[in-house]
Amino acid sequence: MGKTIAVEYVTLDGVFEEPAWSGPYFNDELGAWQSSNLMEADALLLGRRTYEGFKAAWPQMEEATGDFGKKMNGMPKYVATTTLTEPEWNAEFLQGDVVEAVTRLKTDSGPLLINGSASLVNLLTRHNLIDEYRIMVYPVVVGEGRKLWDEGTKVALKLSSTFTTTTGVEVLTYLPA
Repeated sequence: MGKTIAVEYVTLDGVFEEPAWSGPYFNDELGAWQSSNLMEADALLLGRRTYEGFKAAWPQMEEATGDFGKKMNGMPKYVATTTLTEPEWNAEFLQGDVVEAVTRLKTDSGPLLINGSASLVNLLTRHNLIDEYRIMVYPVVVGEGRKLWDEGTKVALKLSSTFTTTTGVEVLTYLPA
């Protein structure tokens, strides 16, 4: 059975959206860590907004990003959407109930990687469908913006591993408790 891994960027105050604030802290350590996350995965599991943003950016970045870009562009993507109708970029839109669809995917595939996609992460968390949370906590407070966790989402976690980059980013891996 495959596992679902959520990889998220957040600020100290819990904001995840529009992570332009991450740029000054991104370095080779985080690049290597992100590469290992992607190479481990068989497919991406994305919400509509993240899918649209990635689809717009990654095809133009493949040459500059080498093997990472090739993997990102070539791997299957499963997208939770009720509004899009024409899948592109190796995507398949999840049909019907998202929880049921992800449950089936976990049975039929290897590791599924979620990046961003906070609404999807919250939904899957509430249904105990995320097996590992890999959170990059950036040493910055932005004071406003969408938080990763929605009000009402609750989960008990246990710390599995941690490391700090030379730029001060805490990389925390949690498993459901």
